Amino acid sequence: MYKYLLFDLDGTLTDSQEGITKSVSYALINLGVKDLPDDIKLRFIGPPLKDSFKEYCGFDEETTQKAIALYRERYSKVGKFENRPYEGIPELLKKLKDDDRVLVIASSKPTGFVEDILSKFKIREYFDVVSGADMVGKKCEKEDVIKEALDILNLQKGSKDVVMIGDRNYDIYGAKYFELDSIGVNYGFAFDKNELKDAGATYVVDTVEELDKLLFS
Repeated sequence: MYKYLLFDLDGTLTDSQEGITKSVSYALINLGVKDLPDDIKLRFIGPPLKDSFKEYCGFDEETTQKAIALYRERYSKVGKFENRPYEGIPELLKKLKDDDRVLVIASSKPTGFVEDILSKFKIREYFDVVSGADMVGKKCEKEDVIKEALDILNLQKGSKDVVMIGDRNYDIYGAKYFELDSIGVNYGFAFDKNELKDAGATYVVDTVEELDKLLFS
């Protein structure tokens, strides 16, 4: 049974599809660029924005920074709240906290946005540590936020008492970098059922109910 639980946010605790995809569209339209297909915009959920704008739009560094600024212009006002916790997540978090687990957010989303979302949905109280990205791109990779969380908790690489829980291969790779176990959740935004398994997740679950059972097994 894991004592320290590191949670991704988007696609793991909350369904953030609407706010993210609409903010991507807002950025592209205001740059005078053709909007992306919906299935491509879904791929912005998880990795750092700079990587996604470069990969899926072919932007150079200058245009990428303009796109990020426009994205955040909408997201900071509206998009962050076009979002909802997955059914059963608030109850699971309370159950874990009542069991004296240490709950942590390790997200590539800027920390301020993470705090706003957790507070909005009244689940901030369950988390001992919130480790998110900065706004300038110096701390935005999954490895960066996991390292910060481990440092705050004074935990070592390879700790068997820690697990990373997330819906994308980035979460699994981040855990493997620090030799941590990982749980992949297939109810989020993985491209297909094999993404998390192929990335090397220690466990893969399909529902919040299965995650609950695993964490208390």
